[in-house]
Amino acid sequence: MMLIRSLVRCAALFLLCGLAPARAETLVFLDNDFSGPGETNIQSLIPALFDPNVKLLGVGVVTGDAWRDEGAAHLLAFLDQIGCGSLPVYPGAELPLRRRPNEIAPWQSEYGKLRWTGAFQPADARHPDQHPDRPSFVPPLVEGAPATKMRTESAAAAMIAAVHAHPHQVVIVAAGPMTDLALAIREDPHFAELAGELVFMGGLLDTDLPQIAVERSKAIDFFTDFNMSFDPEAAHVVLTAPWARIVNVGNVTLGVPLTGILLDKAPDTPQGRYFRRYAKAGIPMWDELTMAIAIHPDLVTASMDATLDVDTGGGLLYGRAHARVPALSPHGVPAVRIVTEVDKARFYAGFAADLARAPACRP
Repeated sequence: MMLIRSLVRCAALFLLCGLAPARAETLVFLDNDFSGPGETNIQSLIPALFDPNVKLLGVGVVTGDAWRDEGAAHLLAFLDQIGCGSLPVYPGAELPLRRRPNEIAPWQSEYGKLRWTGAFQPADARHPDQHPDRPSFVPPLVEGAPATKMRTESAAAAMIAAVHAHPHQVVIVAAGPMTDLALAIREDPHFAELAGELVFMGGLLDTDLPQIAVERSKAIDFFTDFNMSFDPEAAHVVLTAPWARIVNVGNVTLGVPLTGILLDKAPDTPQGRYFRRYAKAGIPMWDELTMAIAIHPDLVTASMDATLDVDTGGGLLYGRAHARVPALSPHGVPAVRIVTEVDKARFYAGFAADLARAPACRP
């Protein structure tokens, strides 16, 4: 009887902690924009690096929230500090396919202000360290300079090599602008179909009314679809490519903020100390949730299928995502699984557990 009670207790704890049974190794390639220290971009690696059933094949760094080289420096410093400096990091695109910094001001004059333009953002009182006209400039890092450097191979080439080495097995996680993925598709027409699936952060839908509401309440506006608007042409190329499966993690992230409890209880591990020092409570866990869903798809409790595309016309809706039911969509456009609900308690429990684990990174 005591043995039965012990087994029942262990099973209950197993489910409570959100831990999954042993599973086959998941191969992941992350392409993201990085800034720092901390923030959702860098923290997106935590669910992958500390899961023994995940092999992170590499990370591509694309310009987005910060210029590529500055973002890469923050990422490499983080990897050094948690003992994962051997993880291959590849340089991605320094500029979007078409959009350029000098186009932002004229567009805003005609169509209205954008809350955030990332690397293109002019310096002001709120963002004093921005340098939109100095793409290669890397300022001194608060967390210290990295000891390691990016590889010489491009992110696009590295992703192409990964899907050819592991056909139909690699999960491509795109948590920033999609420039590198578009370049990979242009270079290799078989890239998308050889990937296992694409899981991406972006493609926010129907955000006008929520944005108006937060503006009136003076709350923080998280409704700008930055990843799509920074490089709309790349998003169009990617979302119309022949992927076997696409998962959209967009609107659902806005209901999953980084909690003060998660921050306060971060353990005394290298990643826990980094997280406790640099993470910001109240910010949506955009990229962390995207990675978690990529490696634990059973976190999703509700979704719907549609096709997605992004407006590339250059006008008022430039960079906006639009969804349509598959039956009314152009022939050949792949359906996207749009995540609408997740098991938040299990996600938070899993992320907390990752903060306490030894790293599973390997070259």
